[in-house]
Amino acid sequence: MSGENQSTVSEFLLLGLSRQPQQQQLLFVLFLSMYLATVLGNLLIILAISTDSRLHTPMYFFLSNLSFVDLCFSSTNVPKMLVNYLLGSQIISFLGCLTQLYFFIMFTVMDHCLLAVMAYDRFVAVCHPLHYTTKMTPQLCALLLAGSWGIASLHSLLHTLLMARLSFCADNRIPHFFCDGAALLKLSCSDTYLNEMMILTEGGMITLMPLVCILVSYICITSAVLRVPSTKGKWKAFSTCGSHLAVVSIFYGTIFAVYFNPSSSHSAENDIAATVMYTVVTPMLNPFIYSLRNKDMKEALRKMLIKKRDST
Repeated sequence: MSGENQSTVSEFLLLGLSRQPQQQQLLFVLFLSMYLATVLGNLLIILAISTDSRLHTPMYFFLSNLSFVDLCFSSTNVPKMLVNYLLGSQIISFLGCLTQLYFFIMFTVMDHCLLAVMAYDRFVAVCHPLHYTTKMTPQLCALLLAGSWGIASLHSLLHTLLMARLSFCADNRIPHFFCDGAALLKLSCSDTYLNEMMILTEGGMITLMPLVCILVSYICITSAVLRVPSTKGKWKAFSTCGSHLAVVSIFYGTIFAVYFNPSSSHSAENDIAATVMYTVVTPMLNPFIYSLRNKDMKEALRKMLIKKRDST
């Protein structure tokens, strides 16, 4: 971005969720509680998986990375919002806004990719159980993870650089609690055609490909499970996918609510509420979904807490 553009707008104002002091105090307590629950829950998942040798399998390898990404995802936006509420400030610098945008996009795409990889892992486990260990090798798991990070980083860099080339002249008020890309495009006083086309084409492909992978995986899983003769066998097969399917439903459900609704049904309040769901609530719920529905995870967490208690 040229020096002329930077001198036009050097900072933005994040209007947040409310301007009323009483509501801001309530929101501060609410979001602080959710953020602490997110940090604690995801750290416990990571520690439980890393300390229990029984959980050193591809499924839990990807789950620990999903917990790490969710922890970083929530940390991209929420701490800044909490600091702003605490200091009574709404300011974020231009560079800070682009930095927040970069990490927000990157961790969003990582969530997409990891959920798709985990769906593929469940597909192999259910449809090819005898070949699971030979197919889901440590080398393949590392390659899938590295590929996800590479795709997410390059995609995020592309859209951040495209945003950095735009001019922002007059209005610098972002009606959100973080630097949302769609809100920034509305504020720009330069031509945003290239940005919008890249969002629709490259961005759409990055979003839809993992979703297609998830749908195809679950179609194959459902087909395989329906061929199982016993009801108990069907339930056991589906139970291995229940937690992942719940997380996928919440994550994609809120994204579709924000970005794929008819424009006539859009409102700023509904969009922000749905955004809060997938940026704050979903990362907080994921550890509870995976731990409450998984006997191995509950046992690992129990052993870790008992060991910690005994050591103190």
